[in-house]
Amino acid sequence: MTDTEIEITADLVRDLLQEQHPDLAGLVIREVAGGWGNQMWRLGDELAVRMQRMDPTPELQLKERRWLPVLAPRLPLPVPTPVRFGEPSELFPKHWTVMTWVPGEPLDHGSISRGAHAADTLAGFLRALHVEAPAEAPIATDRGAHPKNCTDGFEQFFQAVAPDDIAADVRAVWDDAVAAPAWEGTPVWVHGDLHPANVVVSDGTLSGIVDFGDVFAGDPGVGPRRRVGAAARGHGRTVLRHVRACRRVGDPARPRAGRDEEPLSDAHGAERRSGPSRRQAALGTCRPGGT
Repeated sequence: MTDTEIEITADLVRDLLQEQHPDLAGLVIREVAGGWGNQMWRLGDELAVRMQRMDPTPELQLKERRWLPVLAPRLPLPVPTPVRFGEPSELFPKHWTVMTWVPGEPLDHGSISRGAHAADTLAGFLRALHVEAPAEAPIATDRGAHPKNCTDGFEQFFQAVAPDDIAADVRAVWDDAVAAPAWEGTPVWVHGDLHPANVVVSDGTLSGIVDFGDVFAGDPGVGPRRRVGAAARGHGRTVLRHVRACRRVGDPARPRAGRDEEPLSDAHGAERRSGPSRRQAALGTCRPGGT
């Protein structure tokens, strides 16, 4: 059995806790649906265990361990913060981390009814995140390019998944991004993977952001471009409202090149589906081969 074929069960999680953090082993353990590179397990009411699964290296988890304690105090929304480290052992030859649990439901399994509040909340989060990153901050090697270099990948996904009722709106936002000047500012902190499965909602609005494995220092326009992709994938006017409102209230992404559009007046619930693959989540961001 290869490392990627190891079955992660509640019993395994408990055994690992008993081995390395026995004071936590008595808490209730519940599997969290979804996830790809890592599998999540609830640990009691306030914690979660993030188990390296499909990710071939521990790089993303180690990045979260290093930088989330630095970023979390500056951010206006709850984010998962590492509290204990699990190291490879005979029981499980990969890394795992005990983190704080962010209450709520992923947007791809939930809905937003307070659209204006959610848009302002997301914009405020991005303003707080997009500050100058230190010289030692990680950089991205497979994402963060200017959208004009991503048109082939965007067209491929746009033609496949953009619903007719918002296709023109998605196209307009994308065209603005392509026409905007290249980012020439100091590299700032960027989430890098801000799609609906990593946005937590409750009470009809945003309540947290998760999965910082792809955090890096670079161009702040990466976040809005990914939200354009999310809108095209079926989260429709809710996410498109976020894209426009972030620019309206001061998201330091590239300036708009043309229309000063107001956010949409309505908001619709997100579609319900299983967690997205990394390929699906990449729409709007360059990767090798345009995915």
